[in-house]
Amino acid sequence: MTRASRILLVDDELSIQRTVVPLLRSRGYEVDAAATGKEALSAVHAEPPDVVILDLGLPDMDGLEVCARIRSQSDVPIIVLSARGAEPQKVAALDQGADDYVTKPFGPEELLARVRAALRRALAASEPSTGQIVRGDITIDVDRHRVHRQGEEVHLTPKEFDLLVLLASRAGQVVTRRTILKTIWGPHAVDEPEHLRVMMGQLRKKLEPDPARPRYLLTEPWVGYRFTDA
Repeated sequence: MTRASRILLVDDELSIQRTVVPLLRSRGYEVDAAATGKEALSAVHAEPPDVVILDLGLPDMDGLEVCARIRSQSDVPIIVLSARGAEPQKVAALDQGADDYVTKPFGPEELLARVRAALRRALAASEPSTGQIVRGDITIDVDRHRVHRQGEEVHLTPKEFDLLVLLASRAGQVVTRRTILKTIWGPHAVDEPEHLRVMMGQLRKKLEPDPARPRYLLTEPWVGYRFTDA
């Protein structure tokens, strides 16, 4: 019998706990709740969860510190809960190792979808690499530097290919502009986001059925980009 996935919810708001815990349990997940950063760190150490849902506004510790300390000891997916308008905190959390974020207030189906995506990523990361990344109707041959969409080869420049691999290998995960710029262009490019905007437009023209309404390469306003095959 397959073990139910365990989720640790870290939030001191009773209204969030009373909403999210029953929601997750109704979908078959085992759920533990922590109201402080210290409780969260103890829970992760005692019995590592499969996903952590982490509020940044904790009463005893900075949520960014909790995120960093969890990441230092575990690869568990971390979904950050963030107040609306707190883009700098979102970016900081992602840079500290968070995998995703959900903005408060949030819809239950959105949160459930993010949890499912996090679990899929964790499962994929535990499987042996085949040298290929398959996302929807896009196939990326990492070793041969080739990309096919619906069986037809798509010709990409080397940097376009690197950008696609970076995003597709983290499918469902928000990748910050800063991370992309440092990875693709180097540390001195973090203040030149126009490179990324231009290249993203080129990739969408080559891969998206409708570049004006992207299916795969989604923009996360003020933060970065997300590849999704949902």
